[in-house]
Amino acid sequence: MKKLIETIKNIFKIEELRKRILFTLSLLLVYRLGSFVVIPGINPQALNDLQSQVDGNGLLGLLNIFSGGAFSNASIFALGIMPYISASIVIQLLGIVVPYFQKLQKEGESGRRKINQWTRYLTIIVLLLQAPAYLANLHGTLPPYAFVLGQSSILFTVSATIVLIAGTMFVMWLGEKITDKGIGNGVSLIIMVGIIARLPHALLAEFNTRFTEATGGFVMLVVELALLFLVFAATIALVQATRKIPVQYAKRIVGNKQYGGVRQYIPLKINAAGVMPIIFAQALMFIPMFFSRFEATSAIGTAFADYTGLWYNLVFGLLVVAFTYFYTAITVNPNMMAEDMKRNGGFIPGVKPGKKTVEYLDTIMTRITLPGSIFLAIVAILPAFAMLLGINNQFALFYGGTSLLILVGVVLDTLQQIESYLLLRHYDGLMKTGRIKGRTA
Repeated sequence: MKKLIETIKNIFKIEELRKRILFTLSLLLVYRLGSFVVIPGINPQALNDLQSQVDGNGLLGLLNIFSGGAFSNASIFALGIMPYISASIVIQLLGIVVPYFQKLQKEGESGRRKINQWTRYLTIIVLLLQAPAYLANLHGTLPPYAFVLGQSSILFTVSATIVLIAGTMFVMWLGEKITDKGIGNGVSLIIMVGIIARLPHALLAEFNTRFTEATGGFVMLVVELALLFLVFAATIALVQATRKIPVQYAKRIVGNKQYGGVRQYIPLKINAAGVMPIIFAQALMFIPMFFSRFEATSAIGTAFADYTGLWYNLVFGLLVVAFTYFYTAITVNPNMMAEDMKRNGGFIPGVKPGKKTVEYLDTIMTRITLPGSIFLAIVAILPAFAMLLGINNQFALFYGGTSLLILVGVVLDTLQQIESYLLLRHYDGLMKTGRIKGRTA
């Protein structure tokens, strides 16, 4: 405890770090306050039906978690930062197949600015599709008296669409400001704060379930929290796990100085794809539900509508494994790594430079991706097992899936940045031994 207090004092002794932390907290507070501002033209007293619909729907419940409850509050930030995330994913994929975006990625800072501009334009296009869809859902869920201007008012639809688009763009601006002048990645922190904001509500719901329905009481609650701790520990191990590839650099003598001749390591991550495979897989898992509208294929839609069912979780797990390999293949480029090593006079001991190095790195990535993808699939379907064990649906979402991986990854990245400030000023780090290693370590 004394060590923790001393570390906090050291953090606030560094003026730049103190300003960045306070700036980040103030912008996150603005985001949380905006999550409770209801869209103009909607009666806040009539939002109970929307809350009931969100709690009983897997996709809407997930969106509500990412937005920190703004989705069920019909807030001006109801769509959250997810449209921007979707646009970023599309631009990232275009950078693999479209030569223009490939060129921008190699242009450094100027190319990054152009890519960010394209991402913003695409975000607005996504919002023009999602905002009317969200409003259509409100029209179908809320009673007529919930709309001050009338349920079929064109004025309300147009004005609410503009408000939702402006809300998401403002949240995106907050994230960029946090990244530039705060601490950590702004967009990731906004998502994490939204997830954490729902944790007390989910924990209270689980507490009420245990003590009002006589289903285990305090003992069962302690067991659940212990299991949640173990899941967090295993997820941290998954995020941090790396395979170190030794790289030897040839000696070069320039004047009276010697360069190279040292051995370094290339850290290949076990889970190089991060949370993206789960996001892609979840997007595809909602497609079979459209079959429930047709009588001939209604059985397929019914089977995949059960989030705790065998077929849903089996297909979901297989998709996560497949997308892990796919996303790792497009983000980790052995050819580029081999060229960089050759250009800098480096080589892997026992492996010839060039084609053999590419084959070696590709083989290593294929082997370490298999256990990483299987572990990621297990993490993805853990909430279903938690629900089967009788855990409340809201609380079960924190036992795995996208929310858990985002929480772990963002916390590690932010703590790593704070620790770098401490070590730069010759203070002790956040740990007694070793250093915190985030996703980018």
